[in-house]
Amino acid sequence: MPVTVLLVDDEPLVRAGLRAVLSAQPDIEVVGEAADGAAVIPLVRELRPDVVAMDVRMPLLDGIEATRAVLRTVQDPPKILVITTFENDEYVYEALRAGADGFLLKRARPAEIVHAVRLVAEGESLLFPAAVRQLAGEHGAERGNPQARAALDKAALTEREAEVLRLMARGLSNAEIASGLVVGTETVKSHVSSVLAKLGARDRTQAVIAAYESGFVAPG
Repeated sequence: MPVTVLLVDDEPLVRAGLRAVLSAQPDIEVVGEAADGAAVIPLVRELRPDVVAMDVRMPLLDGIEATRAVLRTVQDPPKILVITTFENDEYVYEALRAGADGFLLKRARPAEIVHAVRLVAEGESLLFPAAVRQLAGEHGAERGNPQARAALDKAALTEREAEVLRLMARGLSNAEIASGLVVGTETVKSHVSSVLAKLGARDRTQAVIAAYESGFVAPG
């Protein structure tokens, strides 16, 4: 089955470009478009896309609030890929905190766009891990979030789970973590699943943000 995608951007040229790039792939199908975040929820319910590629800045309802609304109201919500002009943008960070699974730069090359959609659909790894770490380090560390620290303490991660979270925060994939720890990939997947469950995190991105905001992982 192809990965189905809903495009949400107030710029028609951006939507047209994304549609052209993605529709050229045999394993990806663009099932709909919207010009504002306000139209996302009814379209998600109607079309049931696997991935929503969503602009972060839109006139009526921006990508941050649209992401929150989808995750709050839609059962079995799609993966959300934020589209942005600038990667080092607090709007992007807020969208990731709201539950977005990754972000895509509007200037990305076609191959990068396709890779981003596939990667988010698979849900295994962070997109642009270095950029996510930089965002979390700059914006998350500034918050000194005591709630995040309390949540991490309450999670009571085992020593191995804590080690896996640190490696996740460095942007390592499951295979890279397995190689570094000299264990099987399935073992790492099990640890990652346990970390996400204990933290109440939707995905790896949310777990990494929690790690930085709690001070568990220091920026840099």
